[in-house]
Amino acid sequence: MATPTPRRRHPGVPLIGFFSVIALLALIMVLSGTWTPKLGLDLRGGSTIILTASNVSGSGSVDSASLEQARTIIQQRVDGLGVGEAEITTSGSNQIQVSAPNVQQDELVEMVGQTAQLAFRKVYAVQQAAADPPAGQAVALPSVPADFSNRPSEPTTTLPAPEDVAARQTLLTEQLAWTPSDQDNSDFSNFQCGDNVPDVWDQPLFACLRADVASGGYQVKYLLGPRLIEGDLVDQAQAGMRDSLTWAVQLSFSSLGGTLFADATADLALQSSPMNQFAIVLDSDVISAPSVSARIPDGSAEITGSFNQTTATNLANVLKYGALPLAFELSNVDTVSATLGADQLQAGLIAGGIGLLLVILYSFLYYRGLGVVVVASLAVAMATTYLLIVLLGESVGLALSLPGLAGVIVAIGITADSFVIFFERVRDDAREGRSIRSAVETGWQKARRTIIVADTVSLLSAIILFILAIGAVKGFAFTLGLTTIVDLLIIFFFTKPLVSLLVRTDYFGQGKKGSGLEADHLGVSPTRRPRPRRLPTTGKEQA
Repeated sequence: MATPTPRRRHPGVPLIGFFSVIALLALIMVLSGTWTPKLGLDLRGGSTIILTASNVSGSGSVDSASLEQARTIIQQRVDGLGVGEAEITTSGSNQIQVSAPNVQQDELVEMVGQTAQLAFRKVYAVQQAAADPPAGQAVALPSVPADFSNRPSEPTTTLPAPEDVAARQTLLTEQLAWTPSDQDNSDFSNFQCGDNVPDVWDQPLFACLRADVASGGYQVKYLLGPRLIEGDLVDQAQAGMRDSLTWAVQLSFSSLGGTLFADATADLALQSSPMNQFAIVLDSDVISAPSVSARIPDGSAEITGSFNQTTATNLANVLKYGALPLAFELSNVDTVSATLGADQLQAGLIAGGIGLLLVILYSFLYYRGLGVVVVASLAVAMATTYLLIVLLGESVGLALSLPGLAGVIVAIGITADSFVIFFERVRDDAREGRSIRSAVETGWQKARRTIIVADTVSLLSAIILFILAIGAVKGFAFTLGLTTIVDLLIIFFFTKPLVSLLVRTDYFGQGKKGSGLEADHLGVSPTRRPRPRRLPTTGKEQA
């Protein structure tokens, strides 16, 4: 019984699928209302701030290792916003300069200036506290702010080491049994949001619901007990959707943190309101104060509030990358202009245009009619890359700098090189006596392995460079990797199917003059006939 010849897929199918994806990307760009990519510091400018460091104790010189650790944490926080070409550098012995494109000054200050002192405390009392009164309504406030200078500002005990689990559990039991004194209740009654109360781990704390998660013209104020769990016991923090409308930050604890959290929630679940609540406190502000109805044994918690994707992601980044080891004072906030300017950008675009023009001229001179395939592949690759850069700028903060633009220009050579490899394999098979149509298919089988290997090497280089580099070089590595992936998509789903379609026409399929597939151009003797092929069942030959 004869083995059926496998049916080849029509080359128009991958072309239709590819352009459907391009159309979808274009539709997403239209719906987002963003038409141009975000630009980096060197092309557009941005915001810059200078932070002056001091020791938390307020005395002594700043240790260089602590300054570098703080710079690393700030770098991680800003990078958590996306691939933004941010520049974070140390200056002198006690300053850090932060420059980031496409970021508002207030957002940048909030991101890098937070100390991220996180703690979990038990709630003992909840009251409404006047903050900003509703329009047209007066609120009576004390004429003289309350004085809390008599409250302890230093811990009275020493926190056991994290490895001493038994001591930590004993301390947790004591903290859960703590009750406010008459003085605590009196001070809490006089406390108003905005008053300065010392935040000491083994002392009670008066705190208000953070303004960005409070609603209306009033804030809730809380009387909180000593810290039950320190923030350094949080292992991971991640922003995510709690339901289809609400954003939240999920936390997971270390082994010790999970043990303490399970013990604390077991105790809180037996209490009546509001003492069955624990407050999540960040930098002396209450972010959330959920109630507990049962022991939570899996070492996880959730911060809820009026978050959106940006605020939830920012908070998760701050908690994930930890507290700063130094105290910082904001010394300067400014808007920086483009360091290269329009002239340099124009010069770069002209250089890229000249390179593109030379590639196009060479393609038509050497490949003749098939130069149309090279030009079409370059045009589609550039359009695809542009769409991806615009969408990535909108979704993850990708900012295109001049080195990043260089990575895009390099893609011209990558795309042209893939076609060169393909065409040379077609020539080799044509010299062996195959017909043009057959040489295209067999040549592609050989060429695609070489193209995949070459692009894989380029992609691995880009990944390694992205991991090891900082600043603008990271942007070059990202765009180089992105354009390499685009090249693979173009050669597989556009260039090869387009060539297969063209050789089905008389002009290209019969190798007519100017097509680029004529016999003399392929190096094939005009008198040489295509190699006969054998029938699969009889072994006879057919022309």
